[in-house]
Amino acid sequence: MTKELYDIAEQPPLGAVPPKMHAWLIRPERFGEPKDAFQLEVVDVPEIKDDEVLVYVMAAGINYNNVWAALGTPVDVIGARNKAGEPERFHIGGSDASGIVYKVGAKVTNLKVGDEVVIHCGTYDADCPLVKRGVDEMYSGSYRIWGYETNWGSFAQFTRVQAHQCLPKPKHLTWEASAAYMLVGATAYRMLMGWGEHALRPGDVTLIWGGAGGLGSMAIQIAKAVGATPVAVVSGEEKIPYCMQLGAEGCIDRRKFDHWGMLPHWKDEEAYGKWLKGARSFGKAIWDILGEKRSPRIVFEHPGETTIPTSLFVCETGGMVVICAGTTGYNATVDLRYMWMRQKRVQGSHFANDAQCAAFNELVLEGKVDPCLSEAYSFNDLPHAHQLMYENRHPAGNMAVLVGAPGFGQGAKEGAAERQAAE
Repeated sequence: MTKELYDIAEQPPLGAVPPKMHAWLIRPERFGEPKDAFQLEVVDVPEIKDDEVLVYVMAAGINYNNVWAALGTPVDVIGARNKAGEPERFHIGGSDASGIVYKVGAKVTNLKVGDEVVIHCGTYDADCPLVKRGVDEMYSGSYRIWGYETNWGSFAQFTRVQAHQCLPKPKHLTWEASAAYMLVGATAYRMLMGWGEHALRPGDVTLIWGGAGGLGSMAIQIAKAVGATPVAVVSGEEKIPYCMQLGAEGCIDRRKFDHWGMLPHWKDEEAYGKWLKGARSFGKAIWDILGEKRSPRIVFEHPGETTIPTSLFVCETGGMVVICAGTTGYNATVDLRYMWMRQKRVQGSHFANDAQCAAFNELVLEGKVDPCLSEAYSFNDLPHAHQLMYENRHPAGNMAVLVGAPGFGQGAKEGAAERQAAE
C-alpha cells in the first residue's frame, strides 16, 4: 500500500505515487539570500497532463537561475506566473535532474515507467503555430525554462516535466553526476554548434571565458571533441590546471590585465588608446599560447559588459562572438569599425532546442564529455549550495544535491577528489 508521504531517499515502489512530497520552496515573503529564501515543506505531488511524465528525482543540479529565484530579481518568477493565471504562491526550483519515470501521460509513447532519465529544462507548447511550422521551438513565445520560469522543478521528490525533456541517463555515471551537466552543457553546445556557418569546426581557435566554471568546463570539452582548439580565460592561476585537464590548449589569467570595462569613447584619444593597448596585449596572449598569430574564430562569451569590447576586438575576421549572459552587466559597448570592416558577428544564445540537447547528451553517453561534478551535497544542504554560488565561493565545475539517491556514488567521490587535487 502506498504511504501518504515518504522520507527523503525512501523510494516508493516503482510506479507508486504518494499524494504528498517533500520539497524546497521559495515564497515571496522570504525573497532574499538563498540560505533564508529556501525552506523545506510538504506539498501535494503535482498532477500531470497528457504530454507529461512524473519523474522520481534521484538528484538535482545547482544553477544560478535559482539564486535569482531566491532573490526575487531580476524577475519575480512567482509573481509572473500568478499574473499568467497560475495559482501557486510558491516556487519549486531546479532546472537539472536525473531520475526514474513513475507515471506517463496518456499521449506519451516514447517513455515508460521505470526508465532512467536525465531532464533538460526547455519547455514549450507543442501546439504553438510556430512550432507546428517547424521553426526552432526556442523562438516560440511559449518557450519557458523548467524549474525557473515554470514551477515544479527538481528540488522535490517528484517533478512534472514534458515528455520531450527526458533523455537517456548515461549508464556509466552516478545519479548525482547525471544531474549536473545538462543545463550548462546544452547551453554551451548551442553556443558553439548552433549557428550555421559559424558552427565550430575542426581546427578553429575558440576563446572560452570562465573556463573553470560550469559553462566553460563544458565548452572546453565540446570544442576538444569536435577537434577545435580551446583557449580558456580564468580568474586566477590556481584554475589553470583544471582547464588544462579538460583539454584547453592554454589559459589566460584575466587578472593580469586592467583594461576591462565599458569601451571609452573613440573621441577620448587618451582613454581609448589605453584600452586599445590592453586589448592588443590580451590578443597577443592568445598568440603566445598558440605559437602563431591566429585569432579565435569563435569567442564564447557570458561576462558581457566588461569583456565584450575586447572579445569583439580579438575575434578573427569573419568570426563570431556568441553570448548567453551578462554576469558583469548588460550595457555592452563595441567599436563598430571592427565589426563591419572585419565582418564579425555578435550572436545571442539561450539554452538549446530538443535536437541540440539530444546531440549534447550523446557526447556524454559516448564518454566524450564529463559532467565535471565537483561537489555533491545532501538534500538538506540545498540552500547552502545556492548560498555558495550566490557568494561566488562554489567549487569549479558543477554541483548537485542528492534527492532520492540514498548515498554518494563512488565515481562521483573519486571525480570530485581528482578535480580538487588538480586545482
